[in-house]
Amino acid sequence: MTATSSAPPRRKRTAMEVLASIRQPKVAVMLALGFSSGLPFLLTGNTLAYWLRDEGTSLKAIGFISWVGLAYSLKVFWAPVVDRVDVPLLGRLGRRRGWMALAQILVAAGLLAMAIVGPAGPGGLTVIGAFALVAAFASATQDIVIDAWRIEAAADSDEQGLLSSAAALGYRAALIATDALILAVAARIGWAGSYVVFALAMGIGLVATWFALEPARADAVMHSKAPLWTPRGFFDAVVGPFIDFFAQHKTLGLLMLAAIAIYRLPDFVMGPMYNPYYHDLGLTKDTVAAVRGSVGLAGALVGVAVGGLSAVRLGLFPTLIVGAVLQGLGTASFALLGLVPGNVEVFGAVMAGDNFVQGYAGVALIAYMSSLTSLGYTATQYALLSSAYAILGKFLKGFSGVVVEALAAHGGLMRAYETAFVGAGLIAVPALVLFVVLARLQGRLDARTAAAAAATA
Repeated sequence: MTATSSAPPRRKRTAMEVLASIRQPKVAVMLALGFSSGLPFLLTGNTLAYWLRDEGTSLKAIGFISWVGLAYSLKVFWAPVVDRVDVPLLGRLGRRRGWMALAQILVAAGLLAMAIVGPAGPGGLTVIGAFALVAAFASATQDIVIDAWRIEAAADSDEQGLLSSAAALGYRAALIATDALILAVAARIGWAGSYVVFALAMGIGLVATWFALEPARADAVMHSKAPLWTPRGFFDAVVGPFIDFFAQHKTLGLLMLAAIAIYRLPDFVMGPMYNPYYHDLGLTKDTVAAVRGSVGLAGALVGVAVGGLSAVRLGLFPTLIVGAVLQGLGTASFALLGLVPGNVEVFGAVMAGDNFVQGYAGVALIAYMSSLTSLGYTATQYALLSSAYAILGKFLKGFSGVVVEALAAHGGLMRAYETAFVGAGLIAVPALVLFVVLARLQGRLDARTAAAAAATA
């Protein structure tokens, strides 16, 4: 059941009407909020790993510190508070906008603190890891409320697709900026200075929050519910979203959660090793930044566009299935870099292909998870789904450094990287199988529902 499924059937928009919708202010706001949502993700993850490797940190320590990203996987536990409680003072902006502003301020503060202490500062990895955790926690909170706003602000399924694409574009732009542009900045003013620059860039999110409009219909539904601090309100906020989800999807809901949980594993499990890999290949920061910011950016934008078009024309399940296959191939392709160390052409081809794949699969998964939420429980249900998709990968990636170092003891570092990337690519197979099964079961369920509706007509 979608957040808008209770609305009466709408006429399918023409291509010209969809293009006209792009000029809506809410699309521009969504693009900026998507950027704000994506900005902290790599700064507390893969990009932080590059900084740590530059400081001589071991792969094992880099892998373990990546566990700060588990905050994104645990957000379902505080999502009910975001759904039901107004932020003091900032709550005057509205429930969604108030939480957005608070989270964005805390993210900026966490990134600034990381810049000030650095890996070599007092307390070393422990202190910078603690501030990274603060930034990740605030970033996860920002994701909860922005995802809820995106779903609730959409007038219909077409607009939901439009806002999802805008969010994905903004998010991918932020990933490119914090994955590529930051390397060029860090090469000139240092890692600490670059983190200050990107902490200030969180102002883009604050501006977008100011211009965002509270989704009135969803706001009315949320405020009609009992307060969180009452027994009935607490039960409905914490347990209600799960009851509603499984009432809608029944036992199929468990299979949905399992498929979502393993869909992005190929990219997740090797996440902390990408930047150390480039470092150990001898690629300069400027080279990595240039490739990511050119063919990498182009691949990501095309991937998002093709993924959105595929979801509309082919349907969600075919798009998800194709995305699973492409993800496995994209991750495994990084093994090619170890065969031709320093070859910029091969690096560019692999980077372009992987960014296309991640953009394509990301849009498909966002659209699928959005389609499973219900109005009144949007933030918590989407947090449940996005936590499910992230928690296993976030946990497993903490061991990526241990795996690479163990493999290196037997066949050398480059061979270890190659083996690990191929192995990660093969992890796409279970997700492929699960979504094929889900597509068939959902098809049978839809056929039975249509037959029952025809019989009672």
